Amino acid sequence: MMNPSVIPAPNSPKKSRVLSARRVILLATTIASLGVGALIVVPGLNLPNGYPGALAQNLTEQARKLQAPVGFADIVEKVKPAVISVRVKMDGGAQTSGLGGENMENVPPGLREFFRRFGMPDGQNGPGGMPRGHGRGLITGQGSGFFISADGYAVTNNHVVDKADTVQITTDDGKTHNAKVIGADPRTDLALIKVDNGPFPYVKLSDKSPRIGDWVLAVGNPFGLGGTVTAGIVSARGRDIGAGAYDDFIQIDAPVNKGNSGGPTFDTEGNVIGVNTAIFSPSGGSVGIAFAIPADTVTSVINQLKERGSVTRGWIGVQIQPVSQDIADSLGLKKAEGALVAEPQKDGPAAKAGIEAGDVIIAVNGQPVKDARDLAKKIGALAPKTNVKLTVLHKGSEKTISLTLGELPNAKEARATSEDSDGSADLGKLGLTLAPAARVAGAGAQGVVITGVDASGAAADRGFSTGDVILEVAGKSVSTPADVRTVIASARSEGKRSVLLRVKSGDNTRFVALPVGRG
Repeated sequence: MMNPSVIPAPNSPKKSRVLSARRVILLATTIASLGVGALIVVPGLNLPNGYPGALAQNLTEQARKLQAPVGFADIVEKVKPAVISVRVKMDGGAQTSGLGGENMENVPPGLREFFRRFGMPDGQNGPGGMPRGHGRGLITGQGSGFFISADGYAVTNNHVVDKADTVQITTDDGKTHNAKVIGADPRTDLALIKVDNGPFPYVKLSDKSPRIGDWVLAVGNPFGLGGTVTAGIVSARGRDIGAGAYDDFIQIDAPVNKGNSGGPTFDTEGNVIGVNTAIFSPSGGSVGIAFAIPADTVTSVINQLKERGSVTRGWIGVQIQPVSQDIADSLGLKKAEGALVAEPQKDGPAAKAGIEAGDVIIAVNGQPVKDARDLAKKIGALAPKTNVKLTVLHKGSEKTISLTLGELPNAKEARATSEDSDGSADLGKLGLTLAPAARVAGAGAQGVVITGVDASGAAADRGFSTGDVILEVAGKSVSTPADVRTVIASARSEGKRSVLLRVKSGDNTRFVALPVGRG
């Protein structure tokens, strides 16, 4: 019986050997095309007698290389020399905090709260590797950074260098240099520093956004161990961790620890996709959740810092909040999108242009606004005195408003407030005790003041507090509890699931969608 694996050539042994050799080459090529998993059969491949030795050895060597796992050594060799360790010294008389000795003024307010909730336990080192201070004296801290040009400009975190008396950097070859802070932006927690005595190896900021699942490398100075490399993937994008109106973090799972602050995260092409800033860490060490400032934000901020030492942002002068589904239902919107204007600030660009409380900004220069944070980012990315066109939903009708941006004042940042928890209740379970504001000392002359909140009621679930003043219900001004009841009853009779209340808490005004159910 003929062997089916051998091509018959009884009168031509030489031709048989040639054909067998071709079959071996074809087999090796086919196996290689199947991927690494299929290559496990190649080392045991039996080559026919007389097969050329050099070619056989080459095939075996190629198979061995394909079997080996792909590493990051080539990338690390390329980028690691541009990464630096940053060491600072500052007056230790400043009050320390639960961050572990970092002056709380060094950290953006939102990140401050994030670190309290998710950062290092009290008494441990902070995100920049700062030892806890004890009394007056000199505090030293350490972080990371990276060169972005041969002449010595480098990027790090603001909270690493802010309030520092001296800044020193150590390069990958162990040399130490003095550095000066060119400028810093607390809102994005970025800083630009400059080192003389160049040239220095540098890396480039990526001009494209990473995809979820892409490989990344973090290089930095964790725990003072300079030049440490870790690998992971992009876990998520567009993370809002409550640091501020411009939150847009990349989440990665590459191990990042204290001292990595300000260090770069690279893609597999060796470009910087983000600057490591914060970690989620119940234990104080890496648990695989770290946050990096995206490269496009870094590029925008650093260019301004290099040019003039500070960052200016456009400002329209409104308090804004997200449009929840309940609010969308109350306003007759099909989708919960856009930014709801809770209060135009007096004499701000928006107020002068005719934007009112209750308007929903749905586009900037024709670009859709996804939510309140998206509006803050779009406006903040524009320069003051820029002319913009806002598409606004005003009392059910869409219109376009043109205005000239002001400059964001330090004390007046439009904030995207978070929405309260969901819930449902009928009118009898709202859990509110009301009184005319004019009859309550300090409540003002307008609206209805909340004098009591039942902790088990829907109003408490929505964040209402004693002392809050209800100014409007469903777009109608109210001055007595009876006004509130009348408007809510009317909304229920019309089949509405919720009504929109305009509420003043202290100096801030916001809208809250309150479910009313059926009567």
